[in-house]
Amino acid sequence: MAGLIARVAGGDRLVDLLFHLPDSYLDRRNRPTIRDALVGTVATLAVEVVRHERPATSRQPWRIIVKDDTGIAELVFFKFTREQQMPPGARLLVSGKIDLFNGRVTIAHPEHVVPADQPEKLPGIEPVWPLTAGLWPRQVANAMRQALAQVPALPEWHDPALLRREKWPGFLEALRMVQAPEEAGEERGALLPLPLREGDGGRGPASTFDVVGTRPATPLPQGEGEDSAALLPDPTYLEKARARLAYDEFLAGQVALAVIRGRVRARPGRILAGDSHLRAKALERFGFTPTASQRQALQEIDADLASNRRMLRLLQGDVGSGKTLVALLAMLRAVEAGAQAALMAPTEVLAKQHHRTLTRLCPVPVALLTGSIKGRERMRLLRGLKDGSIPLVVGTHALFQDAVEYHDLALAVIDEQHRFGVDQRLLLGGKGEHTDVLVMTATPIPRTLLLTQWGEMEVSRLTEKPAGRQPIRTTLHSLGTLPDILDGIARTLDRGAQVYWVCPLVAESEALDLAAAEDRFATLHARFGDRVGLAHGQQSADVRDAALAAFAAGKIRLLVATTVIEVGVDVPEASVMVIEHAERFGLAQLHQLRGRVGRGSEVSFCLLLHEDWVSETARRRLTLLRDTDDGFLIADEDFRLRGAGDVLGTRQAGAPGFRLADPIEHEPLLHMAHRDAQVLLSRDPKLTSERGKAVRMLLRLFERTAAMKTLAAG
Repeated sequence: MAGLIARVAGGDRLVDLLFHLPDSYLDRRNRPTIRDALVGTVATLAVEVVRHERPATSRQPWRIIVKDDTGIAELVFFKFTREQQMPPGARLLVSGKIDLFNGRVTIAHPEHVVPADQPEKLPGIEPVWPLTAGLWPRQVANAMRQALAQVPALPEWHDPALLRREKWPGFLEALRMVQAPEEAGEERGALLPLPLREGDGGRGPASTFDVVGTRPATPLPQGEGEDSAALLPDPTYLEKARARLAYDEFLAGQVALAVIRGRVRARPGRILAGDSHLRAKALERFGFTPTASQRQALQEIDADLASNRRMLRLLQGDVGSGKTLVALLAMLRAVEAGAQAALMAPTEVLAKQHHRTLTRLCPVPVALLTGSIKGRERMRLLRGLKDGSIPLVVGTHALFQDAVEYHDLALAVIDEQHRFGVDQRLLLGGKGEHTDVLVMTATPIPRTLLLTQWGEMEVSRLTEKPAGRQPIRTTLHSLGTLPDILDGIARTLDRGAQVYWVCPLVAESEALDLAAAEDRFATLHARFGDRVGLAHGQQSADVRDAALAAFAAGKIRLLVATTVIEVGVDVPEASVMVIEHAERFGLAQLHQLRGRVGRGSEVSFCLLLHEDWVSETARRRLTLLRDTDDGFLIADEDFRLRGAGDVLGTRQAGAPGFRLADPIEHEPLLHMAHRDAQVLLSRDPKLTSERGKAVRMLLRLFERTAAMKTLAAG
């Protein structure tokens, strides 16, 4: 049983079990008569056993006929071994979901059957924990009761003023309220009844507070002579307990990130000073004045480079906001100081695009190093990086392989690397002596994730579009209008424009009735001929790259593709983006795809094709995308609509990694914890005060090992 509990709790510590929160609660105090029992509710019946009806075959259920003063009911068991515990004449309390079969009230497999003279054995309020095969609620309840009894008295890690203001209970009291609300309610003497959870008997999903009563309490039906006025916690008090535990988790995370950030700041860096002569030449070739947010970001980066501590900064910019120019100017600062700089991209396609852009703008040579470069050319590049004759290099992960040595790598720029964790980001600069690190992303990051997954980094935001960027008109179209869409595409191609057509699948799927890229390619090729190309992730890299190159060169006018074009494809002449089955994509992904157009001098269009009927959530997503091009607004809304799902293309379900907190429901608490952690560490950077020692305990509870090691090292 311990193994099963450890599996659902996510670990074998007592605290793992204590942090395994119920997703709802069942109220078993509802004691109607058989006549008044409501179908679909969970109820407890006080009955007398009349007789047993044994099954004629193994496929039939065992039925126990029971009665009270108002009628007859049946208890149904498909596996029955308790005949001696329920003999005819026995008086029982039976609790379960009420059904109706052949006009008779029925409870199939009652969850609780206890003697009528031992009502204390029947829980009044029963938490519903997520389970696994072979594990039963009463086993978790027993284990939880034992775990709660073993929690020692812990020092309080929160500011007393905060606890008074928020009316939060202590840590142990909050755990008891959430995990054993009936016992906690008896201790507090609260008298509010709970609304019933109806439906599935506690085995299906339910929102956290549906049962506990964020709604006003309603009177519960009672059988004659049955008293259901058990003592229960005030629903608002339960909310306070859940908020307290969520804040515990947020504070642990924010203190840990602040400690790590302090470690980064404390690491010795190097002062990179330049005279801007290379920057001036690059800006002259660029031909436009940088935007105000580009200048602001560059000032922040320059301040980091000029300081004697290492830089770890996130440059967050919307599609087309000009991150590459800022990165180039930062890299040229390193070259002006006599050092080297490297820019790493996640794919070879994007690395080559960056190389073309930097070569066009940069007044010094820029090398390209990817996995496909081999032989003498690779050896020449490696020699140039080692002896310093190559000041700037662009590439893929090949840049950081063991065989690659740098003469003096002062700045590492990492593009589109959402998948790196905190420790990986700290190590990416390890190729040089005190290397500064600049991480770039074109996916606007929700504020909540900025404070959790990226909290150890300083953040610069690019909020404007550079001069010359054309607006993108976004429109919604039913798939029923596809013939009209195709006629419009024909006119667009005849004018010489280029078009993307994005499909969500590569091959036809019986499970998903969606247009496949290959099928759509066949249809469009039949109409438009060799002007149509195809690119998707299941092609070989050579075939896919050839199609992308042909589209970039204008040899292909209409490119049918999957999301392989989401990043790393820059074709200024492409002015139309068609996204088929747009309701199947997330908001952030749609926004990224839309950003592939609007890069030239022509007004661009994005057509979102959807099924005739879409869900309300999908309609909200598509409408928001139609009405705004603010990537930061879209990112925050995407985070809320998708419940912290795969927002950035990495696993973030339910969290990232939260056990007690809901990052959407409790978002204001996250910002409070961020400020609280900053104030705490500014006053007590090594956590040696009484509250600091208590916060160290908090870090242990939530396994913030990296922060603990940093503190232990002084």
